[in-house]
Amino acid sequence: MSLSDAGAFLSRLVRLDAGTVVRLRPFGGRVQLWAPLPWGVLVGRTVDFATAVDATVSAAALFEEVARGGATLPPRRDADWRWPLPPAGGGRVVEVVPAAEIRRVATAAAGTLRTATREGVGGRAVGQRALRDALLDHVPIVVSDDQSSVDVSQRLIQAVIRMGFLGRPDVSPPSNIDVRVSGRWIGLSAPYGVAWLPPVQQFSLKPTSTRTFGR
Repeated sequence: MSLSDAGAFLSRLVRLDAGTVVRLRPFGGRVQLWAPLPWGVLVGRTVDFATAVDATVSAAALFEEVARGGATLPPRRDADWRWPLPPAGGGRVVEVVPAAEIRRVATAAAGTLRTATREGVGGRAVGQRALRDALLDHVPIVVSDDQSSVDVSQRLIQAVIRMGFLGRPDVSPPSNIDVRVSGRWIGLSAPYGVAWLPPVQQFSLKPTSTRTFGR
């Protein structure tokens, strides 16, 4: 497993939730890394790794192993994986959105959170958790094709931003993001990873970190 690929994914994941787990799933001679984020989104990235088993391990322990150049799986924690994976195949592309627009929407949300935290809403103080949840549920982008209309919420946008899936704006060439649907799943496919929002009733998550966007 290369540090540039897996290490980047794992380091960001651990910063968002130090106690989370990551699932390694063999796929076409490589391995898909899957992990839940604290705000109900599943993120994934395909990397090179020498394993033929579908296993769940501590994200922090795997990051430590990768950081020292090892390729041995930490102790397995398969029983701790409680989330469905998106349907195979990647779904259907509904629309293509410029990465610059995704960055703009994320930056605007972070600014709104800072302003509302400092000044309140309508002159009234609002708890930061309530503000965070309201902003995460906000739908700043709606796309459609001849089959469906898709709401792209801040939950997905913040996932690709916080996980670094767009790359660095100062060094990465301009890119586009695919808005995908697969059944009732909605996803954003970016150059360095994918984020999927599953049907609400299918996603059971107990966050261990209070960190969120804009901080």
